[in-house]
Amino acid sequence: MHLSRLTALAFAAATTATLGGGALGALPANAASTAGFPKSPSATLSGAGSTSTNPSFSRAFYVYGQDNSGVTVNYASIGSGGGEQQFESGTVNFGATDVPMLASDLAKVPSSAGPVLQVPVALGGVAIAYNLPGVPTGLKITPGVLAGIFLGQITTWNNSQLTKLNPKAHLPNTPITVVHRADSSGTSYIFSNYMSEISSTWATTAGTSKSPAWPVGIGGQGNSGVAGAIQDTPGAIGYVELAYVLQNKMTDFALQNPKGAYVMPTKASVAADAALHPGVSATNYSITNLGGSKISYPISGYSWVVLYQNQTNTTLGTALTDLIYWMSQSNGGQKGGYRARLRAAAEERSSARHQHACEGGRPETVRSCSSCRRVRASARWARDPSHRQAGKRLGDLKVAESFPTACIGWCLVRHRCCSWRCWRRS
Repeated sequence: MHLSRLTALAFAAATTATLGGGALGALPANAASTAGFPKSPSATLSGAGSTSTNPSFSRAFYVYGQDNSGVTVNYASIGSGGGEQQFESGTVNFGATDVPMLASDLAKVPSSAGPVLQVPVALGGVAIAYNLPGVPTGLKITPGVLAGIFLGQITTWNNSQLTKLNPKAHLPNTPITVVHRADSSGTSYIFSNYMSEISSTWATTAGTSKSPAWPVGIGGQGNSGVAGAIQDTPGAIGYVELAYVLQNKMTDFALQNPKGAYVMPTKASVAADAALHPGVSATNYSITNLGGSKISYPISGYSWVVLYQNQTNTTLGTALTDLIYWMSQSNGGQKGGYRARLRAAAEERSSARHQHACEGGRPETVRSCSSCRRVRASARWARDPSHRQAGKRLGDLKVAESFPTACIGWCLVRHRCCSWRCWRRS
């Protein structure tokens, strides 16, 4: 088995994730292949969990199967909680969750499986979507108003707190219908964690959980269920993983972040949020409501693949690590879709200057931008032989898991600077 490859994918997969939800979901047909990668042994792999990763997983598994016809991947998009339960019971080869497994959950895994490897493989934002016919996307909302709606204190769209924030919008006298997840969900955990941070009332009533005690609203199964319920219900509001909002062209809010800026959830703004906490790990993973940046979207989080360190079946273990390793590589699963997005994002914002609201609100050059300086420092850290854990130098997975890739990846999205070249050499 090539379990040592998990060290490299812990770095590379987390870097691809900085593009935001569903980067592989938009992979162009025939853009990627398995050329240059070893043929995987024939195997049927099973996984279950996060619905937010389903768009990217579905496309990746399809492309991989074109050149590895003997490999079949059956992934059940049932929510993070359900995926963890199936992983704990040993009925699937891997799980996917939007929040790392807690100590109480890890204790349910058979000791014979060894330590559970938890690797961040995707980064996404949780958008606040709404359905108001005739009202365009981009309404403004503050954390206080958002809490008021989900606590059932603000019940109509023409409430004065909403109209004051959006004086030019024609908000109707329509009842607000809150839509939330009905299943145990990592997306719910990320959202409720944010709500607990911005509202003491929420923290002491609904709380932070994969299945919070919802004060009001109707439930939908999975991200697709919530998205569908919002689209089918005029006056609805709900939280949905960014990939589903983009794919379904849903209208969503510009949420006020800790710096006071109203920010839309985009791949760049989610990546900017992750850049504020580059040392993410399975025990230090929350990136919600981080301060320090006027361009960051405050409801974001990583998705994690969970694997057994002790694989009892050599064929299945090899096929599993071959697949995930390929998914993470720039010349593998990320070819075309991932790199094209990097180029487009860089060109959109100009290679020499960027207009983000940095300290003092001044446009800065790449060389003088404090964020870019931080990224270049991270890139130098990556190239240090004592730290480098990618490519041919494979080492301890724990080091790779704490690698500051979010900071590097954020710069790749925002600017065309040295980090891409540095990462390829590392």
